[in-house]
Amino acid sequence: MSPAYGKCYDPTGARYGIPTYPWRLAPDGYATRRQLRARGLRPGGQPVAAQLMRRSPRRKTGVAVAHLYRIDRAKPVRPMTSRKWGALALAMLARRTCPACRRDVGYVIPPSLGTCVPCAYPEEQRTA
Repeated sequence: MSPAYGKCYDPTGARYGIPTYPWRLAPDGYATRRQLRARGLRPGGQPVAAQLMRRSPRRKTGVAVAHLYRIDRAKPVRPMTSRKWGALALAMLARRTCPACRRDVGYVIPPSLGTCVPCAYPEEQRTA
């Protein structure tokens, strides 16, 4: 067993407090939030049942962790209501509306610019 595998394998939960498995080696019956969502489920208030770990040089801690939930205790996803669809449409409209010219530009305005492209670079639009 490699040292990296040994640090991530703790099925009893003695080291980390909850059962811990190496990446891609979780037992059946557990799923991440995304995997639950793909099945049309949600955690439904249940606590984290286990976790997956792997070494990651990109993280400050050097470890990437994914929480696992029990599939048998998951609940179905709540359906979208007409009010939720309306609120989502208004939120997306606000992300597409330029604060400078107040137009719906048809795309989500980049946060780095803060305005639509013609307002961010007016001199380049005149020469074109």
